[in-house]
Amino acid sequence: MDVIIAGGGIGGLTLGLMLHRAGIACRVFEAASELRELGVGINILPHACRMLSGLGLREALAAVAVETRENAFFNRHGQLIYTEPCGLAAGYDWPQFSIHRADLHTILLDAARRELGDDRIVLGHRCTGFDQDETGVTVRFDDPATGAALEPVRGDVAVGCDGFHSVFRKQLHPDEGPAAYGGINIWRGVTRMPPFLTGATMARAGSLKLGKMLVYPIRNDIDATGNQLVNWAAEIESDTRKPNDWNTPGRLEDFYDRYAHMRFDWLDIAAMIERADMILEYPMVDRDPVDFWSVGRVTLMGDAAHPMYPRGSNGAAQAILDADLLTRLLASALSEGGEPEAALKAYEAERLPATARIVRTNRSVPPDTVINLVEERTGGEPFARREDVISDEELARINDNYKAVTGYSKEALNRPGVA
Repeated sequence: MDVIIAGGGIGGLTLGLMLHRAGIACRVFEAASELRELGVGINILPHACRMLSGLGLREALAAVAVETRENAFFNRHGQLIYTEPCGLAAGYDWPQFSIHRADLHTILLDAARRELGDDRIVLGHRCTGFDQDETGVTVRFDDPATGAALEPVRGDVAVGCDGFHSVFRKQLHPDEGPAAYGGINIWRGVTRMPPFLTGATMARAGSLKLGKMLVYPIRNDIDATGNQLVNWAAEIESDTRKPNDWNTPGRLEDFYDRYAHMRFDWLDIAAMIERADMILEYPMVDRDPVDFWSVGRVTLMGDAAHPMYPRGSNGAAQAILDADLLTRLLASALSEGGEPEAALKAYEAERLPATARIVRTNRSVPPDTVINLVEERTGGEPFARREDVISDEELARINDNYKAVTGYSKEALNRPGVA
C-alpha cells in the first residue's frame, strides 16, 4: 500500500510518521516551497501528547515547550474565578505542552525526514485535485510559485490534510459554500517578558462582550534574564469579518482600547500587548460538519475534515487523533488482505461524529464559558465572593463536560491498557 498525503502540516506529518511506523509506504506533499517560522502558540493536550510520545517525540517536545501546569480564569477586573491543574499536575499520565507552532512543526518535520527519508517529503507541490478508479488515486499538483502543472502522483490511497481551504474537501463537497463566521475577530501575538503567575499557567481573562484575553508561555529562558516567549490571543465580538488567513498582520489600534485597563497585579496585559514582537489578525471561523469525508480511496483529515473554532486547544489534537485511528485501520486492512475503502469508511464512522460534537461544543460551550457566565451574572461588576456568582460544582461540570466531549478526560486516558 502506498498512501499520498496532501499537506505537510502537523496532521500530515504525524500521519506520515505513524504510517511509516506501521510499515505502510507514504509520501507527504506540501505546497510551501520553503518552511518558515509561521504562526504563534499551540497546545498539545494529554491525549495528543500520548500519541506523539508513542512516536518517541516527548523528549524533543519537552526540550522546547513549556509544560503547562494550570488553567486559570479571571474576570475583566483581574479577580480570580477558578484554577485547575492540568497535564501531569492534574494526574494525567502525559503532560500538556504549550509550544510555538513552528517548534512543533520542526520536530515533526525533522522526525519525518529522518525516518521516511528526504525524498518522501516533497515541497513546492500545491494540490489542485484528484482522480480515482478501482485500483488507485492520481493526485494533481502545480507549482505555487509559477502555477505550472507538475507531474501527477499515483497511489493506492490519498488523504487530504490540506487545511481549512482544502482542495480535497472542495472536490468532495463542491456546493458547501463559504466558511461560517462566528461574529468574533481574533488578534494574536507573542511578547518577550518575565514569567507570570506560576510561569506555566494558561490564563483566560475578561469576556467576549468587552474583550477576552488568553495568555500562556510557549518558550522558556529565551535570554540571559530568564524571560519567556508568551503567546496571547485577544477575542472581540465584531460584525466585520477579516481575511481568513492566520498570517494577516494586525493593527494595535483596532483592538487595544478594549484591553488598556487590564493592568493587574498578576499580569499587566496592556503592557504585554504594547511590547508584542508581532500581531496577527484572524476571524473566528469554522465549517458545519459534513455528511461524509471518505469516497472510495480518498478521505479527509484534520482541518480539512473538521475545521473548528480555535478554542479549547483541540484543533491540532484532533488531527493527531485522526492520524492514529486512520493508521491503525489501514494497517489492519493491509495485514488482513482487506480493501482500503472499508478502512476509510470505518475511520469516518468513528471520527466524523466525534469531531462534529467538538465543532458544535466549541461554538456553544467552550472552556471560556466560565468567564462569560461570570460577566453576565455580575453585569461586569467586581464580585465580593465568587461562590455567590458561580459554584465550584458548576465550574467543574463545565470543564469536565468539555474534556469528555473532546476525549481527554483523565478517567478515559489513564485507564489500564491505554498505551
